[in-house]
Parts: sequence; C-alpha cells; structure tokens
Amino acid sequence: MTKITFIGAGSTVFAKNLMGDILSYPELANATISLHDIDEKRLQESEVVAHWIADKLQVEPTFQVTTDRRAALDGADYAIAMFQIGGYKPGTVIDFEIPKKYGLRQTIADTLGIGGIMRALRTIPVLLDMCRDMEELCPNVTFLNYVNPMAMLCWAVNRGSNIKTVGLCHSVQGTAWELSRDIGIPFEEINYLCAGINHMAFYLKFERNGENLHPLVQKVIDEGRVPDANRVRYEMFKRLGYFVTESSEHFSEYTPWFIKRDRPDLIEKFNVPLDEYLGRCEIQIKAWDYAQEIQGNPGAYSEAELRRRLEGITVMPRAIEWTVGAFKEMDTITRSHEYGSGIIHSLETGQPAVVYGNVPNTGLIDNLPQGCCVEVPCVVDKNGVQPTKIGSLPPHLAALMQTNINVQALTVEAALTQKREHIYHAAMLDPHTGAELDLEQIWHLVDELIEAHGNWLPEYH
Repeated sequence: MTKITFIGAGSTVFAKNLMGDILSYPELANATISLHDIDEKRLQESEVVAHWIADKLQVEPTFQVTTDRRAALDGADYAIAMFQIGGYKPGTVIDFEIPKKYGLRQTIADTLGIGGIMRALRTIPVLLDMCRDMEELCPNVTFLNYVNPMAMLCWAVNRGSNIKTVGLCHSVQGTAWELSRDIGIPFEEINYLCAGINHMAFYLKFERNGENLHPLVQKVIDEGRVPDANRVRYEMFKRLGYFVTESSEHFSEYTPWFIKRDRPDLIEKFNVPLDEYLGRCEIQIKAWDYAQEIQGNPGAYSEAELRRRLEGITVMPRAIEWTVGAFKEMDTITRSHEYGSGIIHSLETGQPAVVYGNVPNTGLIDNLPQGCCVEVPCVVDKNGVQPTKIGSLPPHLAALMQTNINVQALTVEAALTQKREHIYHAAMLDPHTGAELDLEQIWHLVDELIEAHGNWLPEYH
C-alpha cells in the first residue's frame, strides 16, 4: 500500500483537507496515512478528524500516528510538509514586533522581507535534517513542501539534498478563480499559462477559446470595480500589463512602493493591511478554541457566537469570512484546489495531470538564474513531475523577480554556510527593508532578531 506521511499533521484544518482529497480517490482509499507532529494534543485532534474522514467516505485506510518523525518517514512513498518552526509565538510575533521598533511594518512576513528571511533561517535546518532522515529511510520518496518561504526552502533542499522535491502553493489556481469572478467568465472556460517565482509569478496568457482576456481585466479598472482587497495587484497590472499570482497583502511587502512609514496616504489608498498575519493567527487560535469547546456536540455551534469571539481583531474582512467558512465546512468533505492529492494520484496511476510546481530552474526560464526556484506548469504521470520549459519572460517581469531572487539566494547561502554576513546582505538587498531603513539600522535589526530567536537558529559566524 502507498504510504503518505504528513509532517506537521497538527495543522488540523489543512491536514483534513488534504486527507479528504487523497482518500476521495478510489486508487488511494486504502493508503497508509502516517500523521506526525511534535504537539501530542494537536496530533490527537487530527487523528480524530482522520478517522471521521474515513468513516464519512466509507474507505479503509491505515492510520499511523506518532511523535517520532523517523518512524513516520520510514518507508514513505510521499512526504508532505505543513509545519511552522517557531510557531505564532515566539517566532512570528518576533518577526513582526522587533522590525516594528525600527519603523519597518509588514503584512504577512512569511515569504520575503526581514520576516521571510528569519522564517527561512529557522526552517531550513529542520528541513535539511528531515531530508537526511528521508535519504536513509525512504530514499525514493517524493517530497511535497507546503511550508513558506516556499522558494527559499525548496532552493535550499535542492542544494542540500538529493530527495525529489516539489513545492506547492495555491496562489496560481486561486488567483485565476478570483480573476474569473472579477471579469465574469466561468473559471472552467479559462485557459492560462503562468510562470515566475512563487508568489511573484504572472499570467503570461489568460484566455477563453483563444481570446485574450486581459482587456476584461483592464475593464475592471476602467469601470471602478477593483475589489478593495486587491488594489495593489490591479495597480501592478496597470503598470506591468500582466497580473501577479499572490494576494495584494503579500505583494505589497515584496516591493518598495506600497508600505512607507512616512506615507500613510499610500497605506490608505492601496488598502494595505499592516500586521495582517498577526490578526489572522489570532483569529485561527480563537476559532480553534471555540471548536474544542463544542467538540462532540456539533449542534452547539453558533456562527453568531463565533463571529462575536472574533470581533475586535484587526484583519482584512475576508480573513474572518474564510475562517467562518472553513468552520462551517469542517463537517463536510469537498475536493480542495490543492495540488498535492492530484500529484500523488497521477504518480500512482499514470493518469496525467497538470499542476504548478516550484522546482529548480534547470533551463526552464532563460532570463532567471539557473538553479533558483521557479514556479512553472508541470505534467505529472508515471514518469514523475516534469516541468515545462517557458523560455524568456518579459524583461521587466524578470527584472522585478530578480530583486526577490537576490534576497532568496543570500538567505539560502546563509543557511547552508552559517555565515552571518549573508544575513546582513540579504536584508540590505530586500526591496522593502532597503527602502525604509539605513544600513546601520539594518545591521542592528538583524543582530537583534538573531538574538531574540535564540535556540531557534543555529550559531552563525
């Protein structure tokens, strides 16, 4: 039987969606699902959800539940990573609060910027240690990574390990669905080609029956119908001529143009949600606490009570709506738009599928550095995950991506060599950090962050 290992299975809602996706395929219904987490309580909660899914789908997988990572990985055919090193506290809070002292504000802080740099430095050593386990215990495994910062982590794994790895995100298909709604064209009728780096890929083609749909995207701007939550991305479309895949709150901190401490008018104009991720984490914590209170008594659930408990948390309104929606769907199983289950199904059955994966740039995009991590369409079948050659991107798009790749490259170098100087240089070259702080501030900020993270980081020299 196929063995699929979840590393970080205590991420119960995400694990629930992936398990539901996997077990809904008849060919995978008798798989062995190995659930691993270092948090025993959350792991037990995910085990309960796993058995509920199997009962609901009337399938008979084998579940293994363990806090021993090596036992979970032993003999695995697939490993899926979904964890956060350092957690919300202290890791994420440190990444926001210390930069804020220097006047450096962030929205999500998990992909680029000083927050993305520190999250990568906490995570890469753990991932490489996990890969060493896989090289010993399951050398032919396919490793599916959902952990951010995606590009940095996959780049580091590809340099430091020979494990077959693909990074997975939902921004490509998720944004295509959002655009379809904005322009009034059914998602199923749209064909697109997208390429770039994770969270900064662009739709090179966006068509229906060969008709270019970019004019309809421009029409959204012309008619004043830009959604409040998406002002940044539509502004970038107006300036670049192509639509970017990641959300406006994410993208605003990948560039120097939208978050400026001496320009509050920009924050208001583009509706940039500062500290968004902190609020999102608070929402999830409160929602999960409520879920535990009513566990075993679904009739006790009250949407009004859940909303009352989430009042006063400053986030984009849709973050609360997502949480409420996810809560409502906890007692249903519907196929998500995550690529993980489809990849496993295609590798097992040979039935081809097309996904967007984060893979090494081995001649795939000509005007991005070789070896960096790129996001491109991939065909998946019995032959494996096969990336598509794109050629050259429009030069202005490649130039914009290069500003982010510079930071990624230096952060990966810091993690692999443990040389402190690379951390300073990564922060110095980060577009948002460099636009807000001078060099002395950047050096002090990096020193303070390294000290605050303590044992979550290796020793740098």
